[in-house]
Amino acid sequence: MRTRSISLLRPGRFAWPVLMATAVLLSCFMAYAADLPALTGRVVDNAGIIDMATKAVLTQKLADFETKGSDQIVVATIPSLDGEEIEPYANRLFRFWKLGQAGENNGVLLLVAKNDRKMRIEVGYGLEGTLTDLHTKLIIENDMVPAFRAGDFSGGIAKAVDDMVMVLEGNPEELEARGKRNPADNSTSIDPIVAVFLILWAIIFFGGMAMAFLPPMFGTKLSPGVYKWLGMTFRYGRGPSGSSGSSGWTTGSSSGSGWSSGSSSGWSSGSSSGGGFSGGGGSSGGGGSSGSW
Repeated sequence: MRTRSISLLRPGRFAWPVLMATAVLLSCFMAYAADLPALTGRVVDNAGIIDMATKAVLTQKLADFETKGSDQIVVATIPSLDGEEIEPYANRLFRFWKLGQAGENNGVLLLVAKNDRKMRIEVGYGLEGTLTDLHTKLIIENDMVPAFRAGDFSGGIAKAVDDMVMVLEGNPEELEARGKRNPADNSTSIDPIVAVFLILWAIIFFGGMAMAFLPPMFGTKLSPGVYKWLGMTFRYGRGPSGSSGSSGWTTGSSSGSGWSSGSSSGWSSGSSSGGGFSGGGGSSGGGGSSGSW
């Protein structure tokens, strides 16, 4: 009786491309994640849009606020997102910096991407019930957007921080009342790439559904499982035994994999430090709001 041994150290011809692709993707991801800025303080102004006086006031205010109640707010500005959407970038940066406390997840990140003209308030798990999506949207639309459009980045960020502190200290009524007095523009724009994807997905999905049901309903039956409709021949399942395939449209059972997006877990770092300040290990699940000016 002959036995056949299998070598685990000698990849087959199909294994090398998979291994190479995995290595390339991993190296690209690591290089991409390495571009995240270092956590050097409570205000990380890499875009250079906050004046020194405002930065000093914000730093002291955020330090006092954290000492008072342990919630941690960090302001970050960057020149560009380099093509990435601000939501996943903010989530990656939040997790990389480990904002908030590990057991409380009580961190908040205010992120501004200058060249992309986008901003986001990313809220940790533990504060989503207090600093809600509605509150962050009101802060962005009523505090940051008008000031940014007027070129007052320092004033818009300072006002946003004031309102976040006010809400987290348990006083959201003024912010909500202000939002009712000054309703934000609710018109939303859809990213062109997203729109194209949705259109293509709808065409594929509904087109497949139509090809599965319409020919048997409205077409001419030629033989069991074979129909002619709109000048095309549609076959369902196996045709008659011995029949040869004919030109036209042939359908079979296919499971569409479609497109799916998993939840981005982001990039997690070890201990981030700089200037004697670091995050405590908190996490965010994507709570908060985004905007543009």
